[in-house]
Amino acid sequence: MRLALGIRYNGQAYEGWQSQRSGRTVQDKLEAALTKFAAQPSGKIGTLCAGRTDAGVHALMQVVHFDTDVEREPFSWTRGTNRFLPDDIAVQWAHPVPDEFHCRASALARRYLYVLSQSPVRPSLDSGRVGWSMHALDGDAMRKAAAVLIGTHDFSSFRASACQAKSPVKNLRRIQITRVGEGERCRWHFEFEADAFLHHMIRNLMGCLVRIGRGDERPEWIAEVLEARSRKAAAPTFSADGLYFLGPLYDAKWGLPAEATLQAGGAPYDGPP
Repeated sequence: MRLALGIRYNGQAYEGWQSQRSGRTVQDKLEAALTKFAAQPSGKIGTLCAGRTDAGVHALMQVVHFDTDVEREPFSWTRGTNRFLPDDIAVQWAHPVPDEFHCRASALARRYLYVLSQSPVRPSLDSGRVGWSMHALDGDAMRKAAAVLIGTHDFSSFRASACQAKSPVKNLRRIQITRVGEGERCRWHFEFEADAFLHHMIRNLMGCLVRIGRGDERPEWIAEVLEARSRKAAAPTFSADGLYFLGPLYDAKWGLPAEATLQAGGAPYDGPP
């Protein structure tokens, strides 16, 4: 039997999603919890995720799948696994899926959110959960630059050197930039949707958009960066602190919850957990 799970986590305490020898990753914690709940030998349950997240990156809806011979009701997998998970990781739902479902290969789109605090002083209570700009940002300038990025492009300028993607060409379908609050203290929400993303692509895009928002570069500069197809042309990689994986979107035929279904448009963003 193949099961899909929806997971939320705060990534501050972890070395990213993917399993490491240290055991301090989200995948390590999840597989350990699943193993305990299902009373299986160590290493018996292995998970795959829809999108690997880096150290410090959070997820509002990571989707994973795994195969098991253990039969439990979906709500039992959710509640039972959560008993063995740390407080900053929680299964939101469990759903049986056909064997041909693959959380990564079956995804039709992926979404990310970056939450940025604009304030004269650095974050305190929200430290690790929001990015920060001490300078006021120009939303119109950032939106003008973002419009240039929409469509199918070679995003080599926004690709980390360690990226393992076969191609730098991606279809960036949507960038929505929203200001929340007025005055010198406010928040900015940057939502990104694409067929897939390159390693560090969002954080590298953020570095360029914030530079434009501060007035250090004109909006037209983003076209020059894109055309250069060189990481050296872009701004430095922005902090991981405010980055959230909103999750993948799938065809309705898989029967997953509405927030994971493309036809339903995905669940609207309702703020960090």
